[in-house]
Amino acid sequence: MSVLSTSEEILKFCETLHGVPYITVDTEFLREKTYYPKLCLIQISGPDKEAKAIDPLIDGIDLSPVYTLLQNPDIIKVFHAGRQDIEIFYNLTGKVVSPIFDTQIAAMVCGYGDSIGYEKLIRDVSGAAIDKSSQYTDWSNRPLSEKQINYALGDVTHLCDAYLHLKAELEKRGRTHWVQEEEEFLTDPALYENDPYKAWERIKIRSPKSKTLAVLREIAALREMQAQKRDVPKSWIMRDDTLADMAGQAPRNKAQMAKIRNVSKDMAEGKVGEKLLKAIERALDTPKETWPKPTKRKQLSPSASATIDILKMLLKMQSTENEVAAKIIASGDDIEAIALSDEADVPALKGWRREVFGEDALAVKNGKLAIGLKDGKIIKFNL
Repeated sequence: MSVLSTSEEILKFCETLHGVPYITVDTEFLREKTYYPKLCLIQISGPDKEAKAIDPLIDGIDLSPVYTLLQNPDIIKVFHAGRQDIEIFYNLTGKVVSPIFDTQIAAMVCGYGDSIGYEKLIRDVSGAAIDKSSQYTDWSNRPLSEKQINYALGDVTHLCDAYLHLKAELEKRGRTHWVQEEEEFLTDPALYENDPYKAWERIKIRSPKSKTLAVLREIAALREMQAQKRDVPKSWIMRDDTLADMAGQAPRNKAQMAKIRNVSKDMAEGKVGEKLLKAIERALDTPKETWPKPTKRKQLSPSASATIDILKMLLKMQSTENEVAAKIIASGDDIEAIALSDEADVPALKGWRREVFGEDALAVKNGKLAIGLKDGKIIKFNL
């Protein structure tokens, strides 16, 4: 059986994997109508490629052997772009899957460009063609078709080839520790802890003031908690632009609340409106020194702007020369920070990134290294 639907089958399968060096893992899930991802299928393969799919939607199914396997410190869990998969297991168990190997991250430091898709990676590594027509089917519907099952299992069997190829490539280039540094980010529990009182940080608001942000923090937290409690998308509770308008106007009564865009009179006068008004009152009653401070982007001087343009060119050169995706070497914020300070506390000036880009970036900035044209090619030369 390719699909395991009893607790006994799951236990037996997981027991066969406890001595292997690695397993490949993928999930199928839905998120369009829920706050938390709804897990619909778990696919796992060992090095032998005898992959199995596990149906988590069976009533009373015991998934604890799977969770134990995912926490086994002696087995590497291989994912491709695994952040959402890891988040699902964190929501279910409160623990982060570890240790991991993410083939998308590995590919980015092995010359495969920015955020390569799974299908293209497999085609480049093994020449295999993947039929993606089942990718966006409703994985919660039962029974699953044979086509769906074959697609799901193929994802983890092909992943074995990608893992072995990239692992060897990293070892040959001496870059294994580069990927390990990146994967520490994915295994940090803080990445998956959804604090309602940080939800406001993801909402865009024009010309924010401290008072506006204090109100936004409270009402965004209220929306987040309601969405979590009801397990529905945040936008089903209230849209971001409505929250932003409400934060800016800070209504103090039902009549003022009803004037907010997309807030109906019934909502304003009902329980939702009452909770929102109380949240606004709480925000305004907190000490002003605890209100969030607006972050003002510094006005860059012409020379700093020019430095940033040159550093972006350098980044592209270093990315090509080292066959590492520019995206993983340095962000736009990193480059701006370096342009403003030699002591910038940014990833691009630490670890392997400093070796690949940071040192040259500082040298260019300080006039010790230049970029120019020679025989139609952009080159670096010492000054």
